Amino acid sequence: MKKLLLSIIIVLSIFFSLLSVKVYAGVTGKIAGKVIEAETREALIGINVLVEGTTLGAATNIDGTYVINNIEPGVYSLIFSSVGYQKKMITNVRVSSDFTTRIDVQLLTEAINLGTIVVEAERPLIRKDLTSSQTSIDDSQIKNLPVENITQILSLQAGITKGSGGELHIRGGRSTEIAYNVNGVSAINPYDFGRTVQISTNAVQELSVVSGTFNAEYGNALSGVVNTITKEGGSKYKGTLTYYTGDYISSAKNTFFNIDDVNPINNQVVEGTFGGPIPFLEDNFSFFLSGRYDSDKGYLYGIRQHTVYDSLSRDPVYANVLYLAQTGDNSIVSMNPSEDLNTSAKITYKPIAAIKINYDVVFSNSKYQSYAHDYKYNPDANYKRFQWGIINSLEYRHAISNTTFFSLKGSYNIYDFKRYLFPLLDASGNEVSYHPGMDLSVLHANPRYQPADKSNSYSSYTFVSGGTQPEHFYQRSYSSEIRFDITSQITNQHEVKFGLKSKWDTMDFVFFEVLRNRNNYLTPTIPDPNNQKGSIDIYSRSPKQFSGYLQDKMEFESMILNAGLRLDYFNANAVYAPDPFKPTENLTNSEGKLTISPRLGISFPITDQGIIHFSYGHFYQLPPYRYLYTNPEFEDIAAAPVYGNANLNPEKTVTYEVGLQQQLNETLAFNVTGFYKDVRDLLAIQEIRISSNSIYQKYVNKDYGNIKGITFSLTKRKLPDDLFGASLDYTFQVAEGNETGSDAFFIDLQSGRQSEKIPVPLSWDQTHTLNGVITFGGTKDWNITITTSLSTGLPYSPRLYEQQIYLRSNSGRKPFTANADLLFNKSFPIINTTTLTLFLKVFNLFDTQNERYVYDDTGRAIYSLEETKGGPQATNKISEKYPGIKSATEYFNRPNYYSVPREVRVGFTVEF
Repeated sequence: MKKLLLSIIIVLSIFFSLLSVKVYAGVTGKIAGKVIEAETREALIGINVLVEGTTLGAATNIDGTYVINNIEPGVYSLIFSSVGYQKKMITNVRVSSDFTTRIDVQLLTEAINLGTIVVEAERPLIRKDLTSSQTSIDDSQIKNLPVENITQILSLQAGITKGSGGELHIRGGRSTEIAYNVNGVSAINPYDFGRTVQISTNAVQELSVVSGTFNAEYGNALSGVVNTITKEGGSKYKGTLTYYTGDYISSAKNTFFNIDDVNPINNQVVEGTFGGPIPFLEDNFSFFLSGRYDSDKGYLYGIRQHTVYDSLSRDPVYANVLYLAQTGDNSIVSMNPSEDLNTSAKITYKPIAAIKINYDVVFSNSKYQSYAHDYKYNPDANYKRFQWGIINSLEYRHAISNTTFFSLKGSYNIYDFKRYLFPLLDASGNEVSYHPGMDLSVLHANPRYQPADKSNSYSSYTFVSGGTQPEHFYQRSYSSEIRFDITSQITNQHEVKFGLKSKWDTMDFVFFEVLRNRNNYLTPTIPDPNNQKGSIDIYSRSPKQFSGYLQDKMEFESMILNAGLRLDYFNANAVYAPDPFKPTENLTNSEGKLTISPRLGISFPITDQGIIHFSYGHFYQLPPYRYLYTNPEFEDIAAAPVYGNANLNPEKTVTYEVGLQQQLNETLAFNVTGFYKDVRDLLAIQEIRISSNSIYQKYVNKDYGNIKGITFSLTKRKLPDDLFGASLDYTFQVAEGNETGSDAFFIDLQSGRQSEKIPVPLSWDQTHTLNGVITFGGTKDWNITITTSLSTGLPYSPRLYEQQIYLRSNSGRKPFTANADLLFNKSFPIINTTTLTLFLKVFNLFDTQNERYVYDDTGRAIYSLEETKGGPQATNKISEKYPGIKSATEYFNRPNYYSVPREVRVGFTVEF
């Protein structure tokens, strides 16, 4: 039976691989050290070293050293034993992916049987083999943080900042320059390089962030790599069940409409995990399951004063007489609700000690709305958004010997996103869950779509009074990956890695606006892809990637060196226009792109508790594929069309980094790192003039940037008998890029002149960022954790309102931001190993109104100088005469310009 199951799984692995990497993350670490005799200090040969609860182990060499690789991240116990020596167990040994955990041991000669000596290992404050900036957070740390998702965890780390929209930036890079991986598989949507799945924090075994010059095994990323490794079932059944609920509680009633209507069950979360051996197959099979359901009613509300059928019109004779339809029921409607489901499963099969097979599946599904200020009084016209993603991966890992193992991994992933107001219908009038690839010709637009003129408002300083939004956006991606990696500890000093991988993507895209007016389209109509190409965009593209790397980690007493070389090849598998003056003619197949990336990192101790590292590397990344395939049929449409460029080159970054780790005492250490990044061939848009009245735009590699900065981290470790632990992370950085008009690119191209590079702050340049985490409490009894963040404002482009002149791009700064979150929990033992934990979470503890967006004439979200001018004042007067038309004063109060108000949640967790 076991042989049959093994054969089936191996066949499935090969099958998925043939069906099916952009970035592949290291998912294992290793333990190494030296064993000596306690009294003579001589090296001991032949000492058995076993990782308890596993089949992993080694025996010491002639010099007393040992190495155990291929270890999943987690906490283990090491057992050292041999005839004639007292057995010793080292507990709480933490293993992190890509790192070496060093455990050196002294053994006593066993004159009489004294039993086993048990020693608890301490989490290292500094890492000897850290050759570039990397942070690892394990499940025990995540459990004690006031966080809801991985993004919140990442934003607490040094070198990571958040943009105005909440997107993450690592060391001044664009948000699309981060590679996200789950269990060694890319979790990136190739269309826009966004994440394809969301993972519940209760499923995470380890989260690591590589923000420096990462090793050669990582590719197609310019700024950083985020690796998420999910939990694995053990030899015993374990599980958790959590429920909590709450609402937004804020005093900012003037900013957030209806915020004072508190509902204790407005935001609810149910999550759980369960894992252990599979019944009747305990010796070989284990499983782990996790799930999280989150229902959030939101905090931004509108009023259904209007329905989509309403409109505003003027009397044909008396222009000052207005007719305003108000058929809504005036109910209060949430305009940013969300409903999310995240699940994951892992099945592990170990047929023999040397073979391990993992099947992982991660699924997430979301439906939500984003606040649309113009539709505050017509909320039924607000777009609905739906997205789901699934990652399937199957890995076969085989330890050829105690020092060498290989991994064969295949995956198949799907991501789907859609945005519309009303769903499409089939011939019978039934709603259809449409996705690109389906036949659009047999579907129909929903009859509820209204003529475009109904979406008009009295002025641009008040809300719309009816109508619908006509856009339909659909995007689906299929990604298949296969890779082979082999790791060998050739000697005690050399660990060599070699890998090959390939990735095939298929991207299907559809975008159109439903046609509906009072002349030509009396009923809602989907544009004809054949005869109305200017009104609809449909394409399917399948780019290909191949890569390989070779890396050597050299660990000596006085130095550790990581040296590697990476090769990447990409083919867009599409056509482009080589002649800029003939953008729709002589289309040619795009060229294959080949890049070679050297990487080097060095770490060496200056004292027994101080380590300096230096690293250098070249990094390449393709632009998000949407820019390669925009307007793929090269329609010569009216106005100024934008054409994609399938022949874009990879963007390039050269990074330098130097840092110091210093342990001050048993509980205190700091890490300071300086970095510089030179960024070339960034994506830009170029305007090309074919004639005096014919202009178009295309994407080119023209932008330049440079980022420099310093990060400082201070850690105060919380020992088992301590009540206090803390960490402090500070980032100073200057992120600049060139400011060149789109038409200047073309002029320089034709003249042969070098483009002028005028450095301006990038939109996400945050000069100072300070994050802190403070923890009080007992290990298993009670705990209070407070996280804080302070940061200077992001740039914006000021405008002199009177002259209608924009000043230099990003020369102004928004106000600084501050935030604090709180977690309090108290645990109660119930029966045997069952524990009940009650907890309180408060986000934005002090209810700070951070100004995420500002008016460009004042630099504040609170007011705009434009309110005092004629248009807004005229709107205010009309509002007094027709109360259904809202005032400009209310319109300029934009709650979405501010950060999320205070949220309070209470709940419980049962662990068993």
